[in-house]
This record gives sequence, C-alpha cells and structure tokens, in this order.
Amino acid sequence: MAIVITLAALGGGAAIFMNQKNFGRLPKGERLERIKRSPHYNGDRFVNEVATQQMTGDQSFFSSVWDWLFSKHPRVRPEEPVESIKTDLHSLPINQDLLVWFGHSSYLIQLDGKRILVDPVFEQSSPVGFVGKPFPGADLYKAADMPEVDYMVVSHDHWDHLDYKTQTSMRDRIGQVVTALGVGEHFEYWDFPPQKICEMDWHESITFPDGFSFHCLPTRHFSGRGLSRNKTLWASFIVESPSGKRVFIGGDGGYGPHFKRIGEQFPSIDLAILENGQYNNKWAQIHTLPHQLPQIMKDLHARHYITVHHGKYNLAEHPWDEPLQNERQASQETGVPLTVLTIGQVMSFPVTPRE
Repeated sequence: MAIVITLAALGGGAAIFMNQKNFGRLPKGERLERIKRSPHYNGDRFVNEVATQQMTGDQSFFSSVWDWLFSKHPRVRPEEPVESIKTDLHSLPINQDLLVWFGHSSYLIQLDGKRILVDPVFEQSSPVGFVGKPFPGADLYKAADMPEVDYMVVSHDHWDHLDYKTQTSMRDRIGQVVTALGVGEHFEYWDFPPQKICEMDWHESITFPDGFSFHCLPTRHFSGRGLSRNKTLWASFIVESPSGKRVFIGGDGGYGPHFKRIGEQFPSIDLAILENGQYNNKWAQIHTLPHQLPQIMKDLHARHYITVHHGKYNLAEHPWDEPLQNERQASQETGVPLTVLTIGQVMSFPVTPRE
C-alpha cells in the first residue's frame, strides 16, 4: 500500500509540475482539425519527409539524457567568460540591413526597414533551472534589451527555442508571430491575440501587406515541450523582403534532401543561418553533424553563411567551442563566405552584387 501511495504522490507531483503554464498547451479545436488535414500528419503526430530515428545509437533517450547530465565530458563549458559585446539595439539605424546574434539560436535581423526576431530565449531554456544554464558572459542580453519587432519567427517549440518568460514579457512589442503549424496553441494559451499568430505547414507561404513574404519549409527534427512528441510541427523558413532579399532561417535539424530542394526553389539566398552545435552521433538524424555542414552549404548555394545553436548552453557532449572550428573548416572547404560571430556583434548583410 505504501508503494502505491508513493507512486501516486510522484505521479501527482509530476502532473502538477507539467501543468505549469510555461509548458504551453497541446493543439485542440479548429487548430487540431487543421493539423489533421496536413499531409505531414499521420493521424497521431507529425512525421519527417524521410524516415527519421530520434535516437540512432544503442541508448534510449532517457539513458542518453542521464549520461549527458551525470557523466563527465571534457571542456563542455568554457573556463573563462564567453566574449560578448553589449550593443544598444534601439539605436541601430533601422534602414541598415544587419544581424545581431544573442547566443544559441536567438538573433535579430533588420531587413528593408523591418525588425525580425528569431527564436528568442533569454530566461529559461529548459523546464528545470539546473539544466541549460547559460555560460558566463553569454547571458548578456535579456528581453528588456529588445526593441519592438515587426515579426517574430519561432522555428519549433523546444525549450531552447521558445521561452515562456521571454514571450510574455515581449508580447506587446511583437507585431506578428510567424511559426510552424500547431505552435500557435502555446501563444494563444499565453494570451497572444489570435490575429497576431500566423502558423504554416511545410510548403505554405504568406505575404503581408508590407510586402514581406515568409515561406515555411521542411527540416528534419522533432517537437514537444513535455512527454508528448511531435504534436506540433518543426520548420525552417525563407524570409523574402519587398526588394527581393532572401534569408534562410534553418532552425534545428539533421541533413536531408530538403536542403538541395530549398536551394533549387530559392536561388540567390543572400544569407543562410545554419544549425551547428549540440550534436551527437546518437542524434545523427535530427541534428547537423560537423562533416555535413559543407554539403549543406553546397546544396543551398547561399551568398553568405553564419551558424548558430552554440556558444551559450551545454546541451551535448562536445567541447563548447568545437562548433567554431566546424564553421571555419566548412568555409575553407567550400570556399564560401562565412562570418564567425561574437555574441552582440553587429553584422551587416553582404553587399556584393548578385551574379
């Protein structure tokens, strides 16, 4: 009887914990009916375009997490504070095309006079405080530092890309949310007006009255903020400005044939932002591995590259600065321009003429 009571108490505690508002809410009602009509939904959950295993090694997901949390891995955190620059974002000339990276996958784009904030996480990158703490020096930026933004793009609903505290504190400074199908349920649950939320399935596009177009495209990943997986979609995006400039927002995901198709469908990408970091051979199909970066660059044919998903959190077993070596090596191998960013650095967009 004591065991039953203990298990019941543990189960009740877990239910209370996961019922916190920051976990968000699974899609329901009209949103769920729209999801059921998606060609990428199998009747129970979203699926990748090609067969994908979340775990490709012998370990289960939970044993892999246990190993990451409690086994020792060398140099997964820096010994000194990460180099960073505190830029006054409010003072940046709005007519200048630029990008400012805030560490991991959060960055601000200015393009044709508009501000686009991508995957902002400034407070909580995991459901528990002792996991996903930022590196010293990498936590320079907070939601209060962000200016008003015209568009906020959220690639998927994992905690290191969608932060409840950041979203609720910025709610009144966000013009329009652009995200993948199903993720809008979290935003409505967090009191965002429905008219501010634009959700798309893969291969859908929208053009707003100001002339900005957003194209929702595949990536090879998964989703979920709790125990339920793949009830919302994960995506990459092409942002196309009224003057025809194109930015590829890669989100998270492993290598696949979609990169070549995107490069063919959208020639002359001005800037491609790729995932590079928090990888592991155990997750070889859902995250980009270092040796795959050059091939992705060749597939996309972009004019310039940066990489993100590193520099702020220890979410994998590789040395914290290994992604910096990966991107330099990929640029050397392919001969394409790539900027290795410092947190807070202002990077102007490439200005060389298109061929």
